[in-house]
Amino acid sequence: MPKLGESVTEGTIGRWLKQIGDPVELYEPIAEVITDKVNAEIPSEVAGTLTEIYVKENDTVPVGTLIALIREAGESSDRKDPPVTKSSEATAVSAVPDAAANVHSLDQDAEQRGRYSPAVLRLAQEKNVALDTLRGTGLGGRITRKDVLLAVEKGVQGSNAELAIRPSEHVAGAARNDSKSDANEMKPHASAQSTPAQPLRASSFLGTRDVSMPITPIRRTIATRMKQSKHEIPHAWMMVEADVTGMHQLRARHKAAFREREGIELTYFPFFLRAVAEALKAYPLVNSEWTDDAILVRGDIHLSIAVATSDALVVPVIHNADQLTVAGLAHAVSDLAARARSNRLTLDDVKGGTFTVNNTGAFGSIQSQPIINAPQAAILSVESIVQRPVIRDGDSIAIRSMVNLCMSLDHRVLDGFIAGQFMKSVKQRVEAYTVNSDF
Repeated sequence: MPKLGESVTEGTIGRWLKQIGDPVELYEPIAEVITDKVNAEIPSEVAGTLTEIYVKENDTVPVGTLIALIREAGESSDRKDPPVTKSSEATAVSAVPDAAANVHSLDQDAEQRGRYSPAVLRLAQEKNVALDTLRGTGLGGRITRKDVLLAVEKGVQGSNAELAIRPSEHVAGAARNDSKSDANEMKPHASAQSTPAQPLRASSFLGTRDVSMPITPIRRTIATRMKQSKHEIPHAWMMVEADVTGMHQLRARHKAAFREREGIELTYFPFFLRAVAEALKAYPLVNSEWTDDAILVRGDIHLSIAVATSDALVVPVIHNADQLTVAGLAHAVSDLAARARSNRLTLDDVKGGTFTVNNTGAFGSIQSQPIINAPQAAILSVESIVQRPVIRDGDSIAIRSMVNLCMSLDHRVLDGFIAGQFMKSVKQRVEAYTVNSDF
């Protein structure tokens, strides 16, 4: 188990990308590892054949534990016991199952069969397989990925109707579906559309028993940090409304050319990120954090952006965001989102954030009260852009593109005056765009 960060002490095997007997190339990924900091793929340090797997999927072991054996070409294939290191010695019982682990009572077997790993649940959802109809071949009768794949080959699928919900994977700043006309697009919509994966299937959850979902390391870390933030930080909240009709017209005018020139979609989100970065330069106290004996005002502007999946939340960081144009921010968002989806974020990608921008508008939200990403002093949510009648110039009514900007702040660091000035600055900047603006 590699050390994926200085403070990381353990890791969980999320998924084996290679199975026993598979050939492995040098630096080829062999497994996905989940830690409380980041998800990552483990590359092989040698070329050869994977001959042993010592840690099962979803098992958590300390850093340094032996997890697999790869034999190089020409090496003896005689099976040998794995070398015992100090780190693996203490976990030999849990990391390498012995014969006694196969002894279970009928009650224990039934309980195990009712517990599905996240990897199994995800696969069953994608393949529309009813898990309660399968007989597991794993330890204690647990259903494995191979059981699900075998059921797919045999044509055993759920009989329940497909559930028409898609909470699967939403990425801050991901591209909108631009196949609709601008007229249709100005119906209530997200400021930057999410990119859903396959829909969840009802058959994976509907049945005669409750489903026990193991708590993954990332989910446990999210729970710990959110609880800590709410308990330790005195949250205050404010919202401003902004007219972004000019931004909408500007994007509509340039989105096709931008896609052809840059190779990615031009979404609304980078415009908001640019406005936030500029406002942070004008009001640096917002770009700070509370410490035991001082308020630390950060010199660099590193924007954290939220990337949500069906079972986790990752917050990668755009470093030195104030030095990027709207196009540069669009590329940064696209790159981080793609690597977050494929578990290729590095520890550096999630470190050093000074202010968080959350694109809750991707879910259709029009108002939210985000929890502060400690130790940062504030977090801003960009809500859905909606078309509404607005009174202009005192006596006329016009249809305008409106958005709510919601901010939670650490009242130990910020008071209403500074926070209000910051929000006013963001509002003025996003409202300043016109159809002829440069970006």
